[in-house]
Amino acid sequence: MIRVVLPAHLSTLAKVSGEVQLEIEGRVTQRSVLDAVEARYPMLRGTIRDHVTQKRRPFVRFFACEQDLSHESPDAALPEAISTGAEPFLVVGAIAGG
Repeated sequence: MIRVVLPAHLSTLAKVSGEVQLEIEGRVTQRSVLDAVEARYPMLRGTIRDHVTQKRRPFVRFFACEQDLSHESPDAALPEAISTGAEPFLVVGAIAGG
């Protein structure tokens, strides 16, 4: 069971509270986790990743096990603690401004 924490605005859009729990077959990567999130919550398609390029949207970051994985390959395996559900995969809305 993979645990995913969404930022408040995306949780509201998806009508969920707390963590999202997903079953993922095969290798656990950013791509497989985000594919599963978007399949279960189609209203989130295009909010985390671009519809066409599938690249991370600006001002969205990914964290796991206290590491910023935002610039890692979307096909790189996530840490084992994410795969086992011991730690959540965090989707964080970045804040910008001056």
